Amino acid sequence: MTIDGPAVTVGIDFGTLSGRALVVAVEDGRELGSAVHEYTHAVVDRELPDGTPLPPDWALQVPQDWRDVLRLAVPAALREAGVSPRQVIGVATDFTACTVLPVTADGTPLCELPGFGGRPHAFPKLWRHHAAQPEADLIVERALETGQPWLARYGGRISSEWQYAKALQMLREDPAAYAAADRWIEAADWIVWQLTGSESRNPCTAGYKGMYQDGRYPDAAFLASLHPGFADFTAKLEHPLTPLGAPAGKLTAEAAALTGLREGTVVATGNVDAHVTAAAARTLEAGRLLAIMGTSTCHVLNSEVLAEVPGMCGVVGDGVVPGLWGYEAGQSGVGDIFAWAARTAVPEEYAQRARTAGTGVHELLTELAASQPVGGHGLVALDWHSGNRSVLVDHHLSGLIVGLTLDTRPEDIYRALVEATAFGTRVIVEAFEAAGVPVADFTAAGGLLKNRFLMQVYSDVLGRPVHLLSSAQGPALGSAIHAAVAAGAYPDIRAASAAMGRREENAYTPDPGRSAAYDRLYAEYLALHDHFGRGGSDVMHRLRAIRAQGLSAAEQTGVPSM
Repeated sequence: MTIDGPAVTVGIDFGTLSGRALVVAVEDGRELGSAVHEYTHAVVDRELPDGTPLPPDWALQVPQDWRDVLRLAVPAALREAGVSPRQVIGVATDFTACTVLPVTADGTPLCELPGFGGRPHAFPKLWRHHAAQPEADLIVERALETGQPWLARYGGRISSEWQYAKALQMLREDPAAYAAADRWIEAADWIVWQLTGSESRNPCTAGYKGMYQDGRYPDAAFLASLHPGFADFTAKLEHPLTPLGAPAGKLTAEAAALTGLREGTVVATGNVDAHVTAAAARTLEAGRLLAIMGTSTCHVLNSEVLAEVPGMCGVVGDGVVPGLWGYEAGQSGVGDIFAWAARTAVPEEYAQRARTAGTGVHELLTELAASQPVGGHGLVALDWHSGNRSVLVDHHLSGLIVGLTLDTRPEDIYRALVEATAFGTRVIVEAFEAAGVPVADFTAAGGLLKNRFLMQVYSDVLGRPVHLLSSAQGPALGSAIHAAVAAGAYPDIRAASAAMGRREENAYTPDPGRSAAYDRLYAEYLALHDHFGRGGSDVMHRLRAIRAQGLSAAEQTGVPSM
């Protein structure tokens, strides 16, 4: 193939609220141009586009929003980069996970079929759809009863966010929609289907979200124990897996017209946004833990050691890079929690101060919080506003702030929540190390890196240096790196990462005095963590049940639920 100039690849990152296309130089990873498309429907968590109301804990998306990223963001990124489509040697995509959808045999989303637009289960379930917690609990209960060997690979718990729990909820609540779905597919693989015209499956989502271990999914007998109609569910998933960094196919004429790219361009196999970022951050080697910090945080760690780590989201052989065990952990709410605080705990006088200063509420709260000594607010919080992903794996837990007085200020609450998320990360790091999986260093990536105060808190709480991914577009850059491998520009992901990735060493280092002070607060956090999360009190679950009953009663009587 003849190209018009230096070779480039395109990485396309599908996030929670938007999708981004990034054009990257294959030679050295320089970012030449990018564009973002905000999803028209964002997160569908209150009602469907046709007005059908949704219960609590639902989070859906609309497939057309993803197609619009291909249609709008990719051509715009090419224009900004000033490159010709003939320079693009490969394309790769990454997605949030587990974001999964029911489709027909030809890949048509169920929600786009006549008669299905008002049925919630016909829509893609976003990663933060937590309404399948009863199904996740049942899967764990049956797995323990029958001694399923794969359960240990997930720290002994299965998340309500994952493929089987969400599908089982669909079967229980809308069996007709379940029967109409020929395939059950991660959005990471569905978008590749849209580009190449043929179905493919990646080992990352299969392993971490689909309970695929040692070459197989859970067997039919186990699935039947969950629900008689669930015995053959795996048939909706099964498909040969394409290795990470390998070609999944080539761009069809239709996809080329949609994106402005050249027909026949190599398309890499799909991947998860957090896992693909490891290539961008140069954290592929054993012991380098990567925290991708945004609305939530995902922790990715490669290791030579296979161990049972309680509460992990999974360990998968070759799950991130060939030759190593890839571990995943996570926190369901991080940036979302700070946004909640800025939205609900800030009086008008603070908003006015921010406007007068020409800044935002987050920036004002950060500045005020940063001026405090460690522990000066007298608070400790639990970062469970979106439940707990690791290490408790319980999305029916909730947030908590202890120590509130009439003197507590918004910046006190804000700082306590920042610290709580750092404590949550420390729990995860210590869980790895207690299980014999070494954590040699800690690298951060994602949108929260711009908050210098937050990053310093993490360094102080962890008591170790924090390295940074030197790019604001980690997943898209990681995808572009994988695209270069699929196109044959590099022999493997490690080589491409070394040439195209970037990391700032020791961007933050811990202050010994603050670290010692945080050890005392962390002990209090752990006491609350274990009391409310490990059986000391079930009050959070009871309150959630009371809330659900109240909402149901309001709907039945017509009483406004506001």
